[in-house]
Amino acid sequence: MNNFKKTTLKNGLRIITVPTKNTKTITVLVLVGTGSKYEDKNINGLSHFLEHMFFKGTKKSPNTIKLIGPLDKIGGAYNAFTSQEYTGYWAKVDASHLDLVLDWVSDIYLNSKLEQKEIDLEKGTILQELNMYLDNPMRYVSNLWTDLLYGDQPAGWQIIGTKKVIKGVKRNDFVTYLQNHYSSKNTIIAVAGNISHKETISKIKKYFQKINDNKIKDKLSVEEKQIKPESLIYYKNTDQTHLILGVRAYNIFHPDKYALGLLGVMLGGNMSSRMWISVRERQGLAYYVHTGAETDTDTGFLVTQAGVDNQKVERAIETILNEYKKIRDKKISLAELKKAKDYIKGSSLIGMEASDEQASFYASQELLTNKILTLEEKFSKINEVTVNDIQRVAKDIFKPEKLNLALIGPFKDKKRFDKLLKI
Repeated sequence: MNNFKKTTLKNGLRIITVPTKNTKTITVLVLVGTGSKYEDKNINGLSHFLEHMFFKGTKKSPNTIKLIGPLDKIGGAYNAFTSQEYTGYWAKVDASHLDLVLDWVSDIYLNSKLEQKEIDLEKGTILQELNMYLDNPMRYVSNLWTDLLYGDQPAGWQIIGTKKVIKGVKRNDFVTYLQNHYSSKNTIIAVAGNISHKETISKIKKYFQKINDNKIKDKLSVEEKQIKPESLIYYKNTDQTHLILGVRAYNIFHPDKYALGLLGVMLGGNMSSRMWISVRERQGLAYYVHTGAETDTDTGFLVTQAGVDNQKVERAIETILNEYKKIRDKKISLAELKKAKDYIKGSSLIGMEASDEQASFYASQELLTNKILTLEEKFSKINEVTVNDIQRVAKDIFKPEKLNLALIGPFKDKKRFDKLLKI
């Protein structure tokens, strides 16, 4: 596939270059190894808030219009994102604008002003973002899921934080956080597209020469405790019930993560998957239903998410659980396994035609695992998974003591759902 190169500078800054000649674009992605799992309760939400503040002006470009105007002028796509374990800043542009993008992303990373008046203004924006999620049960149910699994520890808190913290943060909180969590030691710069490796390294050295090399603070380890099926029911007068029903599973370092991913595809990864056919096509219980596996450095799970008729929630839950039981108790066919493998390969190859996907593919692996596998190497690992592996993993994860249900809908009686949670 792509020939990537990893370069580590003396200060620890890692640079990944992915030259691709059959494209006219480039993507620059700066990925920092910090997110909501690195926060304590007093600053929960600060990782995400800081991401917003990086777009509010630097010494050189003192306001938002001056800061993002040059990218808009050339039709660039750009944004930022925050997760539990990393924060990213990226831009995708015509390949002739490498200098402009590196100048922009290094400027926001190194020189953001973080003015108190802008912080106070942005509080209103973020509170509205939080309200938007609260009004979107399809999205908010995933917050309930992490709360149910991990409770009152960073892994169980919302990435966006709480209203109390958002309203109370001060400039000094951001400055301290930057010193503790933004460093050459945990930052990766990935550049993919129509580039020259040598020229790109030289330019990054120039634009990021002032990056600090502070020692960074690590995150707390996640505690997982569960002895029986658990549920979290959130009452909201909705026209549709949104639920996530799934199990604790494996982290990103676990050797069975590839089998887990294939299990997710077979159960609910596409429109011919088991859940889609049984929940939607045969019974008309949901418009959307999908299953997938999530793996982080210290947590992992497999879940099915669906939006269902309020009157048919029980039947939907029983149907999902029944599919879990079937794939656990009866071996899949070789044909079904091959189809899932081919699906992952095909969708991965389609995605990797884009420079932004390439940058993310290599940078996220390096950040989370300190090891990069090429697509071919990943495909080789996937190919090794057998029918017996799938059943062994299914038997391991589909157990009562790993089962969880998070649900938003017009219900107050938790017991009616708890009695369904048998597997």
